[in-house]
Amino acid sequence: MPEFTVETESHTGVVDVTGAVESAIPEDANGVATVFVRHTTAGVVVNEAESRLLKDVEAFVETLAPDAGWAHDESDGNADSHLRALVLGESVTVPVTDGALDVGTWQSVLLVECDGPRTRTVTVRVR
Repeated sequence: MPEFTVETESHTGVVDVTGAVESAIPEDANGVATVFVRHTTAGVVVNEAESRLLKDVEAFVETLAPDAGWAHDESDGNADSHLRALVLGESVTVPVTDGALDVGTWQSVLLVECDGPRTRTVTVRVR
């Protein structure tokens, strides 16, 4: 199964992984690609990769769960990261035509880091 890794640089951040996803898709593929992040404190979404919007996404994600008072914090101290990723979701499904993502003009596949910096593994499967 094709996969790739992403090195994130901050606690909360957004990385455009569209090119890496397309590189993982066979040239003759048609169907749908499932893009899945194999972690419980990161998410995958489809949205615009404009730099100011990415900063807005980071700020928004940080508001999804406060960083204090959760039971899980007693073991790892990162319950807020798990809760943020829970809202974002761990995967997206995108149509594929002739080996390329069939997305809208402004759509990109984005990995959203909620507990970095870390190395994240993203799996791509086309059916």
